Amino acid sequence: MSTATNQHYDLDPDLFARFLDPLRKYSAGLFDSGATTLEQAQRRKLSFVAGQLRLLGGERILDIGCGWGALLLFMAREYGCRAHGISPAPRQHDYIAGRAAELGLTALVTSEAVAVEDYEPEPAAFDAITMLGSVVHMPDLPGVLAKARRALRRGGRLYLSESCFRSEAVRRACDDRPGTEFVRHGVFGSGDLRPLSELVAGAESAGFSIRAVHDLTGDYRRTIDCWIANLRAAGDLPGAADLLRYLEIANAGWGYTTKHYALVCAKAR
Repeated sequence: MSTATNQHYDLDPDLFARFLDPLRKYSAGLFDSGATTLEQAQRRKLSFVAGQLRLLGGERILDIGCGWGALLLFMAREYGCRAHGISPAPRQHDYIAGRAAELGLTALVTSEAVAVEDYEPEPAAFDAITMLGSVVHMPDLPGVLAKARRALRRGGRLYLSESCFRSEAVRRACDDRPGTEFVRHGVFGSGDLRPLSELVAGAESAGFSIRAVHDLTGDYRRTIDCWIANLRAAGDLPGAADLLRYLEIANAGWGYTTKHYALVCAKAR
């Protein structure tokens, strides 16, 4: 994840606490019915990720773009995994360390403030790698995926979820629109949506075997609906106006210009 994204992810933690679920998971949930709450959807999504990674317990996991540590803490608490996260935002790591201490997970959960391009994991050190909504901030997709594959043990799995343009033609038509530019530079500092085909081609070129592709577009729309409602109820907080505009732009595009996919890959050889 590029250090340019710190302008968003290193905002006041209270802002995120006011609109995210109690786990502070900042990516799509997985809804079961109209009665599913945001917290239930996020816990359900984390269980879904664990299933896609085929976790049995005790695995070593790397979360690239770990955010506020929702996945790290969940996998350690529920599966006894040794979970390590990286992100360039220092405030997130302070929060993760505090939560790990509160939950008695300091022996299992670690994280460090480092940009992906500067991070060099030990080869074949991890059983699973996750990248939830973070590859959009990584300009060198081939390099990141090659690094992820090297870091996995043979048979290890990568779970990558990302918002994508519907197609290359849609990207060419929409890439320089005012809303796209606002989200890219006004909110995140850097970030480029890619079509799914580019993610698949990148994973294949890195040597991964594709195991599954899941369309989670509807789930992300509902997730952002919940975030918008929470943010509006939170009142006038620093940074809230730009964040609300970003969320509204994101939800207006689902199914028309953008989709949200989860890609499951394996290091099969």
